[in-house]
Amino acid sequence: MESNPASKMQGLSRPQADPKMTVTIFVILTFIFSSVFWYLLSQTPAIADNTTYLIIYTTAVMWCPTLAAVLTRLYFQRNLKGFGMGINKPIWLLVAVLIPIGAGLLMFGSAWISAIAPFSYEGAAMILSVSFIPAFVIAIVFNLFAAAGEEFGWRGFLVPELARFQNFTVLALVSGGIWTVWHFPLIIFGTYHGGGSLAFSLAVFIPSVMGAGLILAWLRLISGSVWVAVLFHGFWNYFIQQFYPALTQPTEAGEMMLGEFGWFAPALYVILALIFWHYRDMLPKMPADGL
Repeated sequence: MESNPASKMQGLSRPQADPKMTVTIFVILTFIFSSVFWYLLSQTPAIADNTTYLIIYTTAVMWCPTLAAVLTRLYFQRNLKGFGMGINKPIWLLVAVLIPIGAGLLMFGSAWISAIAPFSYEGAAMILSVSFIPAFVIAIVFNLFAAAGEEFGWRGFLVPELARFQNFTVLALVSGGIWTVWHFPLIIFGTYHGGGSLAFSLAVFIPSVMGAGLILAWLRLISGSVWVAVLFHGFWNYFIQQFYPALTQPTEAGEMMLGEFGWFAPALYVILALIFWHYRDMLPKMPADGL
């Protein structure tokens, strides 16, 4: 039987407020704040003239979970402790970087080898050029910044609060489910979806994000640091959305297979999530009464 993660683990807070209440308030505030930018994104066509606006609105909505988490912390706790801002076990930072890079290479490498989406030598020439280095650094920094907006909320606040009264399986499913539903307006009403049908985008996205949510919760709890989630999320977004696609020739079959809305991602994430869930007993424990 699973036990709740330890209250004394690095980076987790011990506010006196009922965690069920803090979680509820956080979720409500996140969805209220996000709704402003969901609306703006739904009303902004995805054309070249609107690129700047789309980037601003997308980045803003990604920072809504952090805004909600900060306000919830300040109201109930009167401080900003507990987000896991320390770096206690650097090895997990490396793991958080290598997983998305390796997963992306497996995903796109399979398409290259099978010729479902051939390797692009033109893209490789561009990436290997010296002029690519500044663009690479800027893109990584921006993706980490945007990812931090989500992760300080989801894994910095939500996961440790759930850990105060739920075992790992429940907290991983609940946090992953909330994170998944939060994306629905972007997929259904915005431009954040694949090239296929909306039903297909949702069908591949749901298990993918649920699996990623479990992995991120595990890494957050084992490391005691929110930075592992920021690195994982930021590197995943960059390498899956930009780096590996630049090395790949677009094909219809490749579009259905690759990226966040391809069939490969959910298959991969479900397998990885099951592996991490199997090792849930490695996580710190806490007494059943939460004291």
